[in-house]
Amino acid sequence: MTGSGLRSGELADAAGVNQQTLRYYERRGLLAAPQRTPGGHRLYPAETVTLLRVIKAAQRLGFTLNEVADLLDASRHRHDRRPDAGLPARARDKLAEVEQKLADLAVIRDTLRAAITAGCDDLVACAGNACCPLPFAELAEGNDRADHC
Repeated sequence: MTGSGLRSGELADAAGVNQQTLRYYERRGLLAAPQRTPGGHRLYPAETVTLLRVIKAAQRLGFTLNEVADLLDASRHRHDRRPDAGLPARARDKLAEVEQKLADLAVIRDTLRAAITAGCDDLVACAGNACCPLPFAELAEGNDRADHC
């Protein structure tokens, strides 16, 4: 670390990202353009490490970079933000999205378990069998084949 900031490599190492990520985040507006040394090297303030860690943590929670950018923007403009723009509202929305994905995954899990139990071993043969637990006919016809077995 230099006296006036972190160079790109130092920042990337400290935050656990690569230097291309820094440049990409700059282009996306997630990171402010850094100061430059007389030799042209980027110098980032030390608090940028925390910002990068926050961005990566938000991504791990399922937020897209656009959503992260909106959250960061809302936190920068706390005095005039809309009630639906802050972290609590966005976290509730993301939680609802995650819960829907979990429900969808549970259906997939249960269907795959049923296919294993039923001994399905050929996708084409199963597609023609009304008792196959895989949803071929439901996808093609929009009907529920469980009533036919």
